[in-house]
Amino acid sequence: MAKGGKGPKGKKITLSMAKNCIKITFDGKKRLDLSKMGLTTFPKCILRLNDVDELDLSRNLIRKLPDSISKFQNLRWLDLHSNYIDKIPKSIGQMTSLLYLNVSNNRLTTNGLPVELNQLKNIRTVNLGLNHLDSVPTTLGALKELHEIGLHDNLLNSIPGSISKLPKLKKLNIKRNPFPKSDESNMLVDSIKRLENLYLVEEKDLCGHCLQKCQQARDKLNKIKSMASLTPRKAIFSNLVSPNSTAKDTQEDWVPLTILLE
Repeated sequence: MAKGGKGPKGKKITLSMAKNCIKITFDGKKRLDLSKMGLTTFPKCILRLNDVDELDLSRNLIRKLPDSISKFQNLRWLDLHSNYIDKIPKSIGQMTSLLYLNVSNNRLTTNGLPVELNQLKNIRTVNLGLNHLDSVPTTLGALKELHEIGLHDNLLNSIPGSISKLPKLKKLNIKRNPFPKSDESNMLVDSIKRLENLYLVEEKDLCGHCLQKCQQARDKLNKIKSMASLTPRKAIFSNLVSPNSTAKDTQEDWVPLTILLE
């Protein structure tokens, strides 16, 4: 019988048990779900099931990942959140099919993240939140396919500019980090925070009603821009004699127009 990691009540996860935990996702992929099993070690027996597309080992008590995890060459989705992992093996760079990696809520430090992460050229989502990172690994800036990054609840005091330049980035979560409140060198942090709740979608992914609303908002904005370009600019604060004097009754004449599209 193949050996595996310890599960509830001291039982071991055997190859047979692991096979019974394979599920088929809605899009026909094979997912091996060993979450919430009370595992204290990575079950080596599952290496014989390395043809699965997705692996869920979240919410266990695993402290270390073996180098052999790279045998999951077809893996596109790896969830390891809520364990006690403090280091990711260098071999993860060989898992080039990965699209999704979640290692949030572990004990990772910046030194526990290998440079080999920059080899994951196809990855779309990386969640490193709820760890002990004191700096953002520069390797993330090399992952041009990244759509979402989770860096929330860490020990970060700055964000490298390479993150903001990622061409396909749609969402970045950097909440609850000890960023300095007054530091010009961290102006990038403020601009990046705008991405935290920003979602970008293609027209083909919108329903008819939502697409119509977006088009109407865009047409309205274009109309305002067109009118603004044709209308001569009025003097700003023309009725102000001193800094504390009373402004015009109609504030619209001097308050800058700001349009927020959500």
